[in-house]
Amino acid sequence: MIRDRRARIVATLGPASNTPEMVETLARAGADVFRLNFSHGAHADHQVSAENVRAAEAAVERPLAVLADLQGPKLRLGRFENGRAQLEKGASLRLVLEQVAGTERRASLPHPEIFAALHPGAEILIDDGRLRLRVESNGPEHADTRVIQGGTVSDRKGVNLPGVVLPLSAMTEKDRADLRFALEIPVDWVALSFVQRPEDMIELRGLVQGRAACLAKIEKPQALERLEAILDHSDGLMVARGDLGVELALEDVPIAQKTIIRAARRRGAPVIVATQMLESMISSAFPTRAEASDVANAVYEGADALMLSAESASGQYPLEAVRMMDRIIARVEHDPRWPGLMAAEHAEQGGRADLDAIASAACRAAETARAACLVAFTARGATARRISRERPLQPVLALTPSLESARRMALGWGLEPRVANDPVGEDDMAAQAVEAAAALGFAGPGAPVVVVAGVPFGFAGSTNLLRIAHVAETKV
Repeated sequence: MIRDRRARIVATLGPASNTPEMVETLARAGADVFRLNFSHGAHADHQVSAENVRAAEAAVERPLAVLADLQGPKLRLGRFENGRAQLEKGASLRLVLEQVAGTERRASLPHPEIFAALHPGAEILIDDGRLRLRVESNGPEHADTRVIQGGTVSDRKGVNLPGVVLPLSAMTEKDRADLRFALEIPVDWVALSFVQRPEDMIELRGLVQGRAACLAKIEKPQALERLEAILDHSDGLMVARGDLGVELALEDVPIAQKTIIRAARRRGAPVIVATQMLESMISSAFPTRAEASDVANAVYEGADALMLSAESASGQYPLEAVRMMDRIIARVEHDPRWPGLMAAEHAEQGGRADLDAIASAACRAAETARAACLVAFTARGATARRISRERPLQPVLALTPSLESARRMALGWGLEPRVANDPVGEDDMAAQAVEAAAALGFAGPGAPVVVVAGVPFGFAGSTNLLRIAHVAETKV
């Protein structure tokens, strides 16, 4: 099974999609990556979901990726008398470290890290920004605030602090336990929530030790300020628009999205656009026109993948949501204006100059020769990802001897990863390439195929060969 589109689909698994039959159905409908959200569900639930993905992978005969999304630190208020309190605009509210029953005048905030980072003038957002406080004065165990935007607040509501760098790790003890479990499953990608600085990703990579690819969720304004440094230590990014939309002004979120996508594309790192893409399909069989346009715009921007959250995890129409996203992506990629947008922003050269040169030349050769596809022999996926970074209009068949690498590449724009043996010579390389391209329906008899590989074969980082082969050269 192959995809007639370049952008990929990430589907979150949950109560609405946790059966083997549904996972296989979603894969056939268009899901390329399956997300396990460790903010919900027990380890046993995620184990079953991962097993369902592997069963679906065998059924559809196509590598599928499993992404573990770690919860990250959740900052919350304490509990209130009678479970809630009414905060009036202009009223004063004292936040205290100690565990006390909250009222309209005082509330518990059991996070010493917050008090250590607060300063007069800082804003505190509660319940996804529905209530806003401004700090007037503070100490190690309290903060006196003024209610800027009032409303009803109830037990354990979430807290956001835009513009405040918190002196805490992006990984909690829960995340560490979840990570250990996820790596045992094993998963192919690990996403870290609430990344603020490159040190957060360095910590994650130190724990993962190469057993999965590492993805940074960009949902804090502080991460935007250090985006390039975070990319230095990340295999991919996620535009996590939920908390980003709370901590940034709403009019700034689209600009932040474009900034993150462009930064990732320059590096050749996969980038996922997430949150509320087809939100209305949680309870409706059809999205709104605005949601369809949102999905389309992310495709026009060149995002590697688009993500469904509650739509596929707990919504009433998980299959319809995947099908709808698949249809929108395919329609955009058949727009005559789409190729020009992909060609308008080429990746900057950097890193391995020889690999950059081969990848760029391969894409130009494919265009000039009107090749049916490109075939990249790649040990760990670097060659295929570098070609994907150029955004060629032809599909990229990525052949690797490693199933682990093939699964990780399922997230890459335009990549069709498959497991294959290393070639034993250049003639075998050409024969394998055209045979695979023909078998998958990419190329007919006589069609040219651009092949990229490294000599000696089987060694990561040795890409140095470009060849144009033709299907007619074999007896396919």
